[in-house]
Amino acid sequence: MTQHSAATTLREVVAVLEHVYPPRLAESWDSVGLVCGDLNDSVERVLVCVDVTDDVVTAALGAGTQLIVAHHPLLMRGVDTVAASTPKGAIIHRLIRGGCALYSAHTNADSANPGVSDALARALGVIDRKPLQPLPAEPLDKWVVMVPEVDATEVAESLFDVGAGAIGNYRACSWTVAGTGQFEPGPGATPHIGSIGRREAVAEMRVEVVANRRIRASVLAALRAAHPYEEPAFDVFESVSLPDDVGLGRVGDLAAPTTFREFVSLVAQRLPSGGAGIRGAGDPDTPIRRVAVCGGAGDSLLSQARACGADVYVTGDLRHHVVDEHLRIGPPLLIDAGHWATEYPWCEQAAEFIVAGTGVAASVYDVPTDPFTVSALGR
Repeated sequence: MTQHSAATTLREVVAVLEHVYPPRLAESWDSVGLVCGDLNDSVERVLVCVDVTDDVVTAALGAGTQLIVAHHPLLMRGVDTVAASTPKGAIIHRLIRGGCALYSAHTNADSANPGVSDALARALGVIDRKPLQPLPAEPLDKWVVMVPEVDATEVAESLFDVGAGAIGNYRACSWTVAGTGQFEPGPGATPHIGSIGRREAVAEMRVEVVANRRIRASVLAALRAAHPYEEPAFDVFESVSLPDDVGLGRVGDLAAPTTFREFVSLVAQRLPSGGAGIRGAGDPDTPIRRVAVCGGAGDSLLSQARACGADVYVTGDLRHHVVDEHLRIGPPLLIDAGHWATEYPWCEQAAEFIVAGTGVAASVYDVPTDPFTVSALGR
């Protein structure tokens, strides 16, 4: 990974992570973001991992790392102490004393595009991917503003400055058309153009922009501050929320069909070895072309994997009765590749984004942190 020369702050690294893995995508029960660390501190080295363990912290501090980026949150629910006498509290104390921050990207990284399941799908050669359970796009407003021609640019720029007109990776998006505005100031008015009691016709522009609904108040304030009229004419329309390209899981196709037996072997070759190994459920000779995946525990998406027409579904933490009942109904066939192993490919993805976005050196902790460490075949 490339080492950069200029000092980069933790704030800048966090900004990159939250652009790629937006916190708004996190589930309501989840805990994501900065756990400890000063946003003004410099960061020269980052270590990315799935789980924050004592061994991970030892490796990070030994390498002079200033930030650990973990997939699994160290602190989740019901935390009322980080005393050094507790296992997780001891880790927090070690990090702070060693000058190392901790950041977690969990279910927001699961749903992001690209995210955890994209990294898993890419490792398995799955192409033309789309979310298995797409989330609705963030709700948008469409603002339609009538403004004198000479003031249209200034008003539009004021709207852009607060975030209106942003579409994907583009900003300052708008649509305009020329027209004529008509009004007659009444008693008590203080018109910018014209006089009381006299009807006016003014060359105006109809300016249309979209804006995220959560910034509605900011857009309205910017509009009123920049518009020259005492009573600006505008409309606000709420747009329908359509499915987005983010969400849990991914489904796509292999470049060429294979058999279930061969695909199980491919999964074992492409993913790191977890404690429980790779388990496949289904007829070994079944043709496989369409593949659904979900990094981590994915049994909640079994019905979505069936509905999308997948031939096989790769995930982790599958239970006996759930698998048995699923196969009684029909495809897809199932592969349990383990929780840690199916999330591990994300580490390299996150490290690549950090390097590309900040130039900071980033490495991956590649020693398995899967709690299952011993396996054996039964008779």
